[in-house]
Amino acid sequence: MSETTISLEQPQLALPLFGPRDQHLRVIRETLGVNITHRDGAIRVAGDDAKVAQAVQVLEQLKGLVLRRGLVAPDDVALALAMATGDESLRPLTPIDIVNSIKQIRPRTPGQAAYAEAIRKHDVIVAVGPAGTGKTYLAVALAVEALKHHQIRKIVLVRPAVEAGESLGFLPGDLQAKINPYLRPLLDALHEMVDYDEIKLCMEQQVIEVAPLAYMRGRTLNDAFVILDEAQNTTVAQMKMFLTRMGEGSKMVVSGDPTQIDLPPNSRSGLIDALTRLAPIQGVAVVRLTTSDIVRHRLVQEIVNAYETPSNPPASQ
Repeated sequence: MSETTISLEQPQLALPLFGPRDQHLRVIRETLGVNITHRDGAIRVAGDDAKVAQAVQVLEQLKGLVLRRGLVAPDDVALALAMATGDESLRPLTPIDIVNSIKQIRPRTPGQAAYAEAIRKHDVIVAVGPAGTGKTYLAVALAVEALKHHQIRKIVLVRPAVEAGESLGFLPGDLQAKINPYLRPLLDALHEMVDYDEIKLCMEQQVIEVAPLAYMRGRTLNDAFVILDEAQNTTVAQMKMFLTRMGEGSKMVVSGDPTQIDLPPNSRSGLIDALTRLAPIQGVAVVRLTTSDIVRHRLVQEIVNAYETPSNPPASQ
């Protein structure tokens, strides 16, 4: 155990260095397992010798940033920690560059970062994981990024229209009205990244297409970014049909949750089949997200865990 003191000559440097509500200090403490206190213009770091040395290196680097530019961002803290420890997983996650986006989008977990990297580097990506891990959201964001940077000419968002207890034929409205509820999650993700008027124009010009899986039969999709959502609800034949629509200059992302299959009994999921069938093929990436990648409300992770943990049946009265 050791203790080191860093002088903070100018008291006004403390706030930008420590961050709002000491969030920067908290990240350093939790990452390195050291104790950091501040009193009378001095920062005291105590703990394991090696960890104290790393913490001092991080704090000195951040102090220099404050002196040069007056502030420290969370990404600066992450980068300083990565450099001090040599742990590349601590590096700040690269944002997804969507020109004129409504908000900045970036992976929020190492698993999501690996997923985004796989999409950028491969032509076919199969991603599985529980609800809330960003499978659809990140894929749509990277599709918009590719479109805005003229890497593709078209985005195609696809979903199998599996009836969840209701038959489509009995739902009111024309065909578009019937299938809209099944395609809504894809449109919701899109609306968070592109304003309404631009989406409307792109859809009118068929630059962005949202369609049920059945509409893919017989097509060849060139220079397109194609996303198949809820792929656990495809059959093996449907998955083969979808994947063979791929044309020149295209990329396909297949995502789903194998624990939420709505297919009839004795029907094998095309997603589960694809996980093993496609894994050996060069150019295909298989990504498995976990509950640690859930980024919805904090309770979602606990709810998913509760359903995945076997429980004893309630005692009979």
